[in-house]
Amino acid sequence: MNIVVLGGHGFLGQHLCRALGTQPQYRVIALSRQDGLDLREFSCLAQCLQDLKPEVIFNCAAHVGGVHYVSTVPADVVHDNVTMALHLYRAVAKYCPTAHVVNPLSNCSYPGDTPLFVEHEWLNGDVHPSVYPYGHAKRMLYIIATCYKRQYGIRSTHFLVPNAFGPGDRTDPHLVHALNGMIIRMLHAWKNNQPTFEVWGSGCPIREWVYIEDAAAILMTALSLSDDVHEPINIAQNHGYSIQESAAMIAQAIPYTGVITCNTHYQDGDPQKIMCDTKFRQVFPTFQFTDPFAAIRKTVNYYKTVLFNDLKMKSMA
Repeated sequence: MNIVVLGGHGFLGQHLCRALGTQPQYRVIALSRQDGLDLREFSCLAQCLQDLKPEVIFNCAAHVGGVHYVSTVPADVVHDNVTMALHLYRAVAKYCPTAHVVNPLSNCSYPGDTPLFVEHEWLNGDVHPSVYPYGHAKRMLYIIATCYKRQYGIRSTHFLVPNAFGPGDRTDPHLVHALNGMIIRMLHAWKNNQPTFEVWGSGCPIREWVYIEDAAAILMTALSLSDDVHEPINIAQNHGYSIQESAAMIAQAIPYTGVITCNTHYQDGDPQKIMCDTKFRQVFPTFQFTDPFAAIRKTVNYYKTVLFNDLKMKSMA
């Protein structure tokens, strides 16, 4: 089976490629801008799909960053993401119409004032202003997929994904997912013996996190789902942690012993993002998520290695 992973060298894409690569029946091709594929250029994508004729396309490509980054360049974010979605489905319809497209959709596309994210309420309200361009771009991806299903029969599966964290993300705290960004910044505070660490915002918002390897494993199972699954499925644990609680877990994993403060000049984003797991458990009744503290510790150890050359010396001190 030929499988193309768009954004295959990115945070989620690389983990998904690694998971898929353990199965000998899959021929996995990772594609991104570093391979010369810019999804904003239709002709380039069209040529790739025409040549490769994939049976499955995992669409992990995105123009994304943290809340503060997205708020800074909202027009660029919405333009690039909607353009990539339009080009993808146009090219699939023309060159590989029997391909199965799998779309991870960020949970920031849920309404901003919803205490519990339930799939059938996904589009019942506006997204939070802090993630307006990215959240609406992901909604538009689903709308585009639905239209192409109706006209061309293109098969798509959609997963609504919580805030992901884990090894393999970038090292700029402004461009990575939220929890990884806090890990990176606190590691620098630890490394520099800073007496305080600043949480961006009030620390009160509650977030449901998902370890990146868990997200990749669940996306991979889309290959075995029935053909009639089109409505989104939450990747859900129905449990979250406040930003302050998350910072405390990171401090314990490092270990960082300074004082954790909150800078309320930064915006908070949604007050709560918890994913209802009813539908998820119907589809994946036996899936076991990685223990959150163990996952944070693995991520901390990864970033220690990536960020610092004197890891062994510091760890033994």
